[in-house]
Amino acid sequence: MAVSGDGEVDAETPFLDDVVRGCVNFNGLPSERSKSGSWKSASFIIGVEVAERFAYYGISMNLISYLTGPLGQSMATAAENVNVWNGASTLLPLLGAFVADSFLGRYRTIIIASLLYVLGLGCLTLSAAFHSSNTSRCNGVDSECSPPFPEVFVFFSSLYLVAFAQGGHKPCVQAFGADQFDENDRIECKAKSSFFNWWYFSMNGGILAATLILIYIQENLSWELGFGIPCIFMCFALFTFLLGSKSYRFRINNDERNPFVRIGSVFVKAARNWKAPSQPHVGTKFEFLDKALVAPDGSYKETNECSIQDVEDAKVLLRFVPIWLCCLGYALVYSQGSTLFTKQGSTMERYITPGFQIPAASLQAFICLSIVILAPIYDLVLVPIARAVTKKAAGISMLQRIGTGIFFGFLSMVAAALIEKRRLATAVKYGIVDEPMETVPMSIWWLVPQYVLMGIADLFTMVGLQEFFYDQIPNELKSIGLALYLSIFGAGSFLSSFLISVIEKATGGDGRDSWFSDNLNRAHLDYFYWLLAGLSAPTMAAFAYFASTYVYNKKEIVGVSEVWVLRW
Repeated sequence: MAVSGDGEVDAETPFLDDVVRGCVNFNGLPSERSKSGSWKSASFIIGVEVAERFAYYGISMNLISYLTGPLGQSMATAAENVNVWNGASTLLPLLGAFVADSFLGRYRTIIIASLLYVLGLGCLTLSAAFHSSNTSRCNGVDSECSPPFPEVFVFFSSLYLVAFAQGGHKPCVQAFGADQFDENDRIECKAKSSFFNWWYFSMNGGILAATLILIYIQENLSWELGFGIPCIFMCFALFTFLLGSKSYRFRINNDERNPFVRIGSVFVKAARNWKAPSQPHVGTKFEFLDKALVAPDGSYKETNECSIQDVEDAKVLLRFVPIWLCCLGYALVYSQGSTLFTKQGSTMERYITPGFQIPAASLQAFICLSIVILAPIYDLVLVPIARAVTKKAAGISMLQRIGTGIFFGFLSMVAAALIEKRRLATAVKYGIVDEPMETVPMSIWWLVPQYVLMGIADLFTMVGLQEFFYDQIPNELKSIGLALYLSIFGAGSFLSSFLISVIEKATGGDGRDSWFSDNLNRAHLDYFYWLLAGLSAPTMAAFAYFASTYVYNKKEIVGVSEVWVLRW
């Protein structure tokens, strides 16, 4: 409640000190801090993410097994298709974020994307059921003959509908979750930094459950059940999201202009005025964008169409470019966890007991386990120690965290190359090089180090990128910020697919076995891993340089005082 100008109490308006600036509640009234947002709202949204990640990774983690099995594709073709689909899944968030930030808002976009998600997963389940009912033509349920074109068309159409839905869901859910914390409040600002850690921790809990449960169901019971369970979980995710509606904070944009038009006009006007003399005092970097402020009389001044803030926001986007490019090397490394790592493990000894064999894709659980175990240690132990040393709310800077993860990704490729070399040597030792159906007498547990290193890399790099792209971008473009982070891995998946295609053609043909031969005992995945490690080294060096020159443009909390560091 608050007292109105005539002395009466307005029962619908909260006291000013309890109002969260720039936010309204579900009914469009000023959002009260004590009744909305923070962890009470974020917990609903985290629950949605857990269910969605369970559904998405229940499809993606073992997709290469479905393509090389029921769909009968070669390893190289299947790996390319998985990388292209993963690439589309992580580039489409740019479209979803654009729609959310410009037209629908994050809340409505999440609801629509969830409905499309359920539709896509339902069609995927039906596709797998059709394949199962038609396997009699192949003389066996487990036969790997190629299905007819209509069946393949339905499968891939459903698969890309899931990618399209995920493109609207993924950037909006996380941005909407972070929106529940007021960055102008010292306590909630610190909580927001922890939110990204616990978000990733919970998300990997969902992925871990998918790895341990769904992959086993898909390979030992049925694919239609393995695809149908994620559909049920997405229904649950939508229900959970709607359940928390009354507690959410909705950010309002005081600038009625479309944010893309607002910032895009800076580049257009700067290009038109490119002959105008620069005024370095207007900004300290990307001075050519200051020319967007040139008036018809040749002076520099703000207008209704273009303000200094518009120019500064445009500069923020440009400053992302070198960081984005330098992370592509890590994205290439990341792409191997659900593709080549899985095929590598499928040739090895996988029995836990004489009668129980684990699916090769299940070892991706070690990525999730590493994160689930280390995330609380990082947030509750390492961050407070680092905070005491650096006097920064997050302990270490976001870019330092990202750089640490890139280094661990490099180590993962080195470990993968060394272990694959040993696997190939074992195949030679036991004389089974030309017997691809024979199990290489080497335990699959040898692959654990590369998965664990990948998990550590994810904990540092992924969370760092999420926080960086959310924190540094203008307020009305938060969804776009997270979409930009996801697009790194989309581009990385496409690059991985392109590299595999080029290397397949360059090293195969004329009767030769390529690096990605279907007979993995004659392939050379170790060479490919060494190539990725070699590509990681220069990108690490470039990242270190650009990170050292980057100047953050948000406020930092030092101890109990707030210090603004708006340095452009």
